[in-house]
Amino acid sequence: MKRLSILGSTGSIGVQALDVVSRSPERFSVVGLAAGRNVERLAGQVRTFRPLLVSVADEAAATDLRARLGPDAPEIRHGEAGAVAVAALAEADFVLAAISGGAGLRSTAAAVEAGKPVGLANKESLVLAGELVMRRAAERNVAILPVDSEHSAIFQSLAGHNRSEVRRLILTASGGPLRKHPADLLPTVTPAEALRHPNWSMGAKITIDSATLMNKGLEVIEARWLFDVPPGRIDILVHPESIVHSMVEYVDGQVLAQLGVSDMRGPISYALAHPDRIALDLPPLDLAKVGRLTFEPPDPARFPAFTLAYRALEMGGTAPAVLSGADEGVVEAFLAGRCAFDAIARVCAQVLDAHRPERLESVDQAIAASDRGRSEALRLVG
Repeated sequence: MKRLSILGSTGSIGVQALDVVSRSPERFSVVGLAAGRNVERLAGQVRTFRPLLVSVADEAAATDLRARLGPDAPEIRHGEAGAVAVAALAEADFVLAAISGGAGLRSTAAAVEAGKPVGLANKESLVLAGELVMRRAAERNVAILPVDSEHSAIFQSLAGHNRSEVRRLILTASGGPLRKHPADLLPTVTPAEALRHPNWSMGAKITIDSATLMNKGLEVIEARWLFDVPPGRIDILVHPESIVHSMVEYVDGQVLAQLGVSDMRGPISYALAHPDRIALDLPPLDLAKVGRLTFEPPDPARFPAFTLAYRALEMGGTAPAVLSGADEGVVEAFLAGRCAFDAIARVCAQVLDAHRPERLESVDQAIAASDRGRSEALRLVG
């Protein structure tokens, strides 16, 4: 029985992870849940899975949760310290880190420090502080297992192979909801249009990142640290069908790919059960029905955001954290109707160009750099 702490339990990844858990009660139990302010959903999760410790965003949410659960309530904490406590819970054998954005870094780092294997669905942990997190994981002999579909695909394609024989990693991208949108109309794209992803159901921020291709740039940063591959050997390929989730090319020219239907329960279950696989009720992949798999290079002229990730990695230090924070800020502004769609990449580039990177030495420093990037982006938006 593997005992789990799930960080971000009421979000998309957390909900799907608990669905996987509910279908394999002989394999998994839940000992800790951390969420934000969706108290109604969290209360249902607590009643179903009976964790030992629960965390919510603040004291008001904690009070609400206690009132809903009554005398059967487990220990309830709140704030960042509460999420850290769930991540480091002594009874947990495995931590699924799915708190979105930079807010998830400290709890992910706490799980590593506590010696817990981590299923990583929070890419910002490695974008903000990948070198630090991976170095500390190696020192603590802690496994970091990817949950993002692209990084899970690479992880699966590397299994059983010598990593010194890898020529390059190829991250696939759906192209997002605006792949075929006329270039001259991109500045007038509305939040509603940018949120209509053709293949995946995700949160608002990551869906906008998919529309700009910034998400793929952030995934390049994540892959650089997760697999210890230089950014010059990490490529992006647009694949609208989202069937090939990513690929690994080896030095002999052979390419291994992982294919599957577009359902996050696949990569989630692979991380939770690793090294085993568990049966899921997903529809089979019918390639004859799919008919054709297409690929094309990303267009940096129309979607320049992904190129900024390579620049941030070249700058090093705090630059990726600043870029991530800038993106959070300007996406927030776009969703609120305060800036145009094409301003997202432009403002992020301005923030990155003005930044003077520092050597990254602590989680606090990474979070501060991200906060500075966000503040500067919001200042530029006005």
